[in-house]
Amino acid sequence: MEFKLKTISPEGIEAALSKVELYRFLNEPEEAESICQDVLAVEPGHQLALRFLGLAITDQFSGDPTDRYAEVENAFQQLTDHYEKLYYTGLLYERRAKAQLRARRPPHTLLVLLEEAMRCYEEAEKIRPTGNDDPILRWNRCARLIHAHAESDWHREVELFEMGDTAP
Repeated sequence: MEFKLKTISPEGIEAALSKVELYRFLNEPEEAESICQDVLAVEPGHQLALRFLGLAITDQFSGDPTDRYAEVENAFQQLTDHYEKLYYTGLLYERRAKAQLRARRPPHTLLVLLEEAMRCYEEAEKIRPTGNDDPILRWNRCARLIHAHAESDWHREVELFEMGDTAP
């Protein structure tokens, strides 16, 4: 038996997207992702659905190589507002770094990701809407993550990696 996906109505998009937020709050990102895919099937390029889709997928990051970074990047690159494109791309790098930190990946990979997130946030900060300090808040969080691990072996390992020596 084949189970063909059903199409939601255009009138149901707003209610569906409110459910996405609920499922993300309930820590059920797979449910949120599924709804975003249903919305995008009806209205490709729907900006809120693209943002939510990217966030729902990043909610599932585990630091594993099978994490779907390219899908998130694709969703965020479809955002038409340049500020949002930069800000959400920064979130992608930041969440990727945090997932890899939880998975105890090599520090040199984390620093590169956090620095890229911070670069995106700096660019977003320059063009942010008045009163929107979100890129500053995110930049500061990345800086605090780096500072929190400055006493660890991160910097020593990065130096060894850059010199081509991977031995601790």
